[in-house]
Amino acid sequence: MFRKLVKGLFIISTLFMLNNPANAFYTDMEENHWAYQPIKFLTEVGVVVGYPDGTYKPDIPVTRAEFASMAIKALGQEDASVTQEIHFSDVKSDFWAYNIIQKAVYFDLIPDAKDAQFRPYDSVTRAEAISIAVNALTTQQISEQKARDILAKSYEDYELCPAWFLIAAGKAQILDMVIVMPGNEGKLEADRPANRAEVAAILYKMMQEAKLNPNAKLAESMQKRTAEGYIVDNVRVQGSIGIIPAGAIFPIQMETVVGSQISNVTDIYTAKVPKNIVTKEKYLLISEGSDLKGQVKHVQRGKLFKQNGEVIIKNELLVTPNDQAVMLYGVATLDAQQKNAFMRWFRKVFKGDKVLTMPDQIVNIRLLGPLKIDLTNGYIYE
Repeated sequence: MFRKLVKGLFIISTLFMLNNPANAFYTDMEENHWAYQPIKFLTEVGVVVGYPDGTYKPDIPVTRAEFASMAIKALGQEDASVTQEIHFSDVKSDFWAYNIIQKAVYFDLIPDAKDAQFRPYDSVTRAEAISIAVNALTTQQISEQKARDILAKSYEDYELCPAWFLIAAGKAQILDMVIVMPGNEGKLEADRPANRAEVAAILYKMMQEAKLNPNAKLAESMQKRTAEGYIVDNVRVQGSIGIIPAGAIFPIQMETVVGSQISNVTDIYTAKVPKNIVTKEKYLLISEGSDLKGQVKHVQRGKLFKQNGEVIIKNELLVTPNDQAVMLYGVATLDAQQKNAFMRWFRKVFKGDKVLTMPDQIVNIRLLGPLKIDLTNGYIYE
């Protein structure tokens, strides 16, 4: 009983926070800031963090060590194992980002310059940040001349681009990964330190592309989770992303009594996912035990000789086992309890059927909008 009470309070408080995002965001970030959405997303998934005073400070630079850490977290590889150590003369084994930098080199984000300096405290430049993002991907090969031709169309300062960055910059432009702040249009500014807003936007772009076309080492590490369960047809799989289409149907297990004779519109119900929801390839979409919450949206009382009972519920919230809470909209029309053929005929002719859904009863819910899920870790994109 106590667990159910705690879970109910958590779901209600989570729904309140989702409807009041300002309570969980930074004091110096307005919704009209050009990088608001990337920063908000990366904060929610733990890639970037704010300062103790509640600010994000979007305009200050990021160190090379900090950016390496953010990039590895964005790619979900902070727990990856590296068997062969890479030595930088200015990064000792007790440095806070030592293991992270090892991983960044292992996954080919950063070149392995034997016994060279990493310069962990230097500000990461725009060229360095964009290059690392591009290195996380499998991309088409282009020549230096092709890169120049591409960059010349958009950036007046492309000729100042460092030679080592030229091809990466051309690839980034093809992939729309060159982030330009408002007011700086037409400028590549390759050697300028990247600020925290630009870094968030670059990492956000990298995450989206890496889900579809990761480099070879990342592809090996970013394995999709598999499981047995209820198969949803017509799920679209793109790289490591699965998209459940609007209209898809899957079962939920009610935890609340809902009925045509006892429920009222706006009554709250809770439910859970009774078994894993999977693709036809057995990729795990939604884990068994995920919690759901919604409201009664329509009630029609059952009246003998007049009308059959009907209840329509609308789901609004999904909370996964790892405590991610997202808005999930779906509807279900609750059916009357199973009857024999005669009673089904009788109620069809003479009306009066009553709907009563008890705890543990299975109900099929139909999604009102698509659901986009990371198949490697179960993260749901809103």
